Amino acid sequence: MKSKLPSIKSQTKICIICEGDEEYEFLEKLKSFGMWNAKYDIVLENADGNGNVPARYQDKYQNNSFDLVLIFCDTDRKSYEQYVDIKQKIDDFHGVKGAADMVLIYGNPCTMQIVIQHWKEIRLKSPAKKVKAVFGYLLNWGKRVLLQTNLNREIKMDDSLGGGFRIGHSYFCGRETCEDEWMKSVVYYDIIPMLQEYWFDDKQKVQRWENLLIGVFND
Repeated sequence: MKSKLPSIKSQTKICIICEGDEEYEFLEKLKSFGMWNAKYDIVLENADGNGNVPARYQDKYQNNSFDLVLIFCDTDRKSYEQYVDIKQKIDDFHGVKGAADMVLIYGNPCTMQIVIQHWKEIRLKSPAKKVKAVFGYLLNWGKRVLLQTNLNREIKMDDSLGGGFRIGHSYFCGRETCEDEWMKSVVYYDIIPMLQEYWFDDKQKVQRWENLLIGVFND
């Protein structure tokens, strides 16, 4: 006999403690895109600094309102320096060594800023870097494709190199502003010498990419 009782539908409630504005805005944007399965109810909590993370985690864990509590930080120097401290406090709270490894998540700050700035006009208050420091949003689309996509595709397709040798966007992060002169110095003194090492036996290919990369700044 079919039950006449209504079915009870519930979501798995997950709280993610975000280190600061950057992490919060990044996950908020992913959440708005429906990146998570609908069976998960994702609640974001801004800790306003890595020093507040352990206390926020303990509070959310102890109130028994969530099925799972996670921590999301970035890989900036300051955050990483306190990584051991955060892990130790989480381990001490649970009384289990290694417990923090099950709940701590780290993200690349440049990647987060790219996603945030692409989809939303926002000025982050913390930490010391600005969204404008991200390479992709000071250069036009054509420059970005040239430096990040076309070159990396050729590197990935090279049998002697592969995907692990691609040029990462971290070369163009970490500054308050990204003037053309600074960008040129990165290309001249970091990227081109690296390509010379990659293709030491193919000077023609190196010269072709050198011309393309330098030509970006003459558009």
